[in-house]
Amino acid sequence: MDGKRLDTISERVDAAAVSAPDSIEDELELSTVRHRPEGLEQLEAQTRFSRKELQILYRGFKNECPSGVVNEDTFKEIYAQFFPQGDASTYAHFLFNAFDTDHNGSLSFEDFVMGLSILLRGTVQEKLNWAFNLYDINKDGYITKEEMLDIMKAIYDMMGKCTYPVLKEETPRQHVEVFFQKMDKNKDGVVTIDEFIDCCQNDENIMRSMHIFENVL
Repeated sequence: MDGKRLDTISERVDAAAVSAPDSIEDELELSTVRHRPEGLEQLEAQTRFSRKELQILYRGFKNECPSGVVNEDTFKEIYAQFFPQGDASTYAHFLFNAFDTDHNGSLSFEDFVMGLSILLRGTVQEKLNWAFNLYDINKDGYITKEEMLDIMKAIYDMMGKCTYPVLKEETPRQHVEVFFQKMDKNKDGVVTIDEFIDCCQNDENIMRSMHIFENVL
């Protein structure tokens, strides 16, 4: 999705929630899907979405994924539609893993709305925690320079030739060198979540740059 897609999603959800009537349709249809999501009341308590907003999101999710879950291949196909000018497959893989918090190889409606709630309406701290999880590819609690480079390369591959001026091949590595040097304060070759959050919150340039993860969601 483009740089304003999160705002667009939020605006559509807000607008639809205002106009949508109360309905038990979604709850009645839960029994028809292979994966039965948690009750709307429970999701309302766990996210920053209202009941009506969750109903709207569920209808959209169900339309794309009638079975109630989406695997990585389907996720990549859906995501690629938003970036026809580049190759989004690698970044979609990383993004899928970030949403798949229980690491079972599929995304449920719960996985989707929990992540979306953070990205749309979470605090800065929550968003940075989510971003750290995205960059921590192997989920060992640390970000290595190689992991950061893999994410950056995937983003540039996905954006394709739509950037102006056209980015040079070495640009991702140059950016990573700068970011990593600032973040890895004790110079042990890895970035912890505390180092990551502290650096992002205290460096406006990095904060703006790290927000690129929001702009490609």
